[in-house]
Amino acid sequence: MGIADFDPGRLSARLVLERPVPVSDGQGGATEAFEAVASVWALVTPLAAKVEERAGAETVEITHDIWVRRRGDLVSGMRFVKGLRHFTVESVRDPDESGRYLACRCREEGR
Repeated sequence: MGIADFDPGRLSARLVLERPVPVSDGQGGATEAFEAVASVWALVTPLAAKVEERAGAETVEITHDIWVRRRGDLVSGMRFVKGLRHFTVESVRDPDESGRYLACRCREEGR
């Protein structure tokens, strides 16, 4: 998608941006939980789906591009949430280096 013809009105999905935080497991270790950072408008575009068998169960991994307005705190490892769906951010890039939008390659598992 070329940025020159990008319509910001296409940012029509309301997502919650979350960051990972360590939580004590009570035995000296930690587990990972997520806390909400912000609510953002986004464009979610599915790219590909891959079906695999893991441990005797079928899993589906779906890849998406998620576009949002630029944020200084958005990094890989965070996730977007829409209802019961979780999109893990694998990479973040500024598609035209203008500082207006970020395009995130995300992975959704399970469905």
